[in-house]
Amino acid sequence: MLRDRTYWLIGASEGLGRALAKALDAEGCRLVLSARSEDRLRDLAGEVSNARVLPLDVTDDDAVREAVEAAGDIDGLIYSAGAYEPMPATDWDVPASLLMTDVNYKGAQRVIGYALPGMIDRNRGHIVVIGSISGWRGLPGAVGYGASKAALMHLAENLYMDLKGTNIRVQQANPGFIRTRLTDKNEFNMPMIMDPDEAAAQVVKAMTSRRFATSFPGPMAWFFRLGARLPISWFRKIMDRG
Repeated sequence: MLRDRTYWLIGASEGLGRALAKALDAEGCRLVLSARSEDRLRDLAGEVSNARVLPLDVTDDDAVREAVEAAGDIDGLIYSAGAYEPMPATDWDVPASLLMTDVNYKGAQRVIGYALPGMIDRNRGHIVVIGSISGWRGLPGAVGYGASKAALMHLAENLYMDLKGTNIRVQQANPGFIRTRLTDKNEFNMPMIMDPDEAAAQVVKAMTSRRFATSFPGPMAWFFRLGARLPISWFRKIMDRG
């Protein structure tokens, strides 16, 4: 299903994105690799069989427009760019929270917004956004990150609704904790934390399924799904005990 298709992977230089590039390469995909770090992208391109490097800062509107043109006739795009800083409201860092919003959500608005017309003209495409189970409910210490992921996940739902009747598939993959340089910043316990390769395998499996949304690992996803339906005062008590 994925073999010989060209995917533009945004956020490919580190963590889940880097592991996902290798997993998609193993599936026989052609890749366009984007992130800010050209050196890291070129290292990655040397580790896979068929990839082009397209450096990109998703916060730069003009750069995104140019990158969409340079990416060309792609079969799909995966938005995995992410910024993260643990941040409680009692220690709010406004520039850091705005950066998370700009990378995690507004960057997706730019990339998908400029790439989608070409997919509509061709009447084919595949859009995958990497959300987070943290987007289902407000969490402690996640003023910037959780809200930006919730917005990204809502955007995926909007796309899914609006693209009914086209040949453009929209999917959302929502991981829990992944062991990366970003989660290394956390000082709290991270239950069921996954290695990037393990998470990438879950995303590839989701991409070959017919599901709109796939969340993992299962037990943690179900906990957050249930928590999103509880009164928020009950959920806060559960989190306090954790």
